[in-house]
Order: sequence, then C-alpha cells, then structure tokens
Amino acid sequence: MHPRKRRLWYLALVSLFLGGATLVVLTTLNDHLLFFMMPTDVLTKKPTMSIRLGGLVEEGSLQRHEKSFSVTFRVTDGQHSIPVWYQGIVPDLFREGQGVVAEGILLKEGVFQATRLLAKHDEKYMPRDVAEALKANGQWRPPVQERRP
Repeated sequence: MHPRKRRLWYLALVSLFLGGATLVVLTTLNDHLLFFMMPTDVLTKKPTMSIRLGGLVEEGSLQRHEKSFSVTFRVTDGQHSIPVWYQGIVPDLFREGQGVVAEGILLKEGVFQATRLLAKHDEKYMPRDVAEALKANGQWRPPVQERRP
C-alpha cells in the first residue's frame, strides 16, 4: 500500500475512534447533568429531563401529608409558580417563604415531582443560582444583618 493511502487510513481510523469516544462521553455527561431552572424557565421551556427547580416556597401553599410522609407546595420566582410534590423527610429548615432547590422531573400534568429537596441552612445562606435569579426578577430580599453594639 502506498504510504499516502496508509496515512489516510490511519487518519480516518483515528478520527472515527475520537468521534466515537466523544459521542460516548457526551451521552454519559448528558445523563448526569442537572440544569438549574426557575419556574418561569420551566413553564416556557417544558424540560423533559431531570432538573433542579429553584425559588421560594410560596406563602400559604405548604401542605404536609403525615400518613404518606409527603408534602405539596408551590415554588415561585415572583412571576410564576409551579406545584411540587415530594415524598420523604423534608429538611428541618424547610418552610414557607424560604429558598429551596428541588431536584426531579416535570410531569405531563404540570406538577414537579421532586426526588430531593435542598433548603438553606442558616439565615445568611441561599443557593447562589436562586439568589441570582431572584435578583434578576426583582424579588430579592437580602438577609437581615444583626447589629452588635
């Protein structure tokens, strides 16, 4: 075989191998990525994969179902809200008016089925993505700073 043809064959094989490896890596990454979205984003984009839904727990929307260890509530970004259903034990600091990030999927009925809830862990912390999105929507309420004499 002529050296030029052999080099083209090697180049074609290497390109095919690299293309296949890239496809495998991207497919694997796509299965493990969790995109962060606010309720407005979810309602406009209608994601079909697992995402992180962030915002504030809407006042007056939290309902606890003791027998099934589940809760239903609405997550809002100040413009829109989405009903969320979660079965399991909620974080101790989970309550109305506080920041929350829920991992899960949006069902066809428009209800977000959460598989994991993340709540802020003290008065000064809010997930960065939630805080930035609330600032962009004009709904940001900075934490109250204590004054010491």
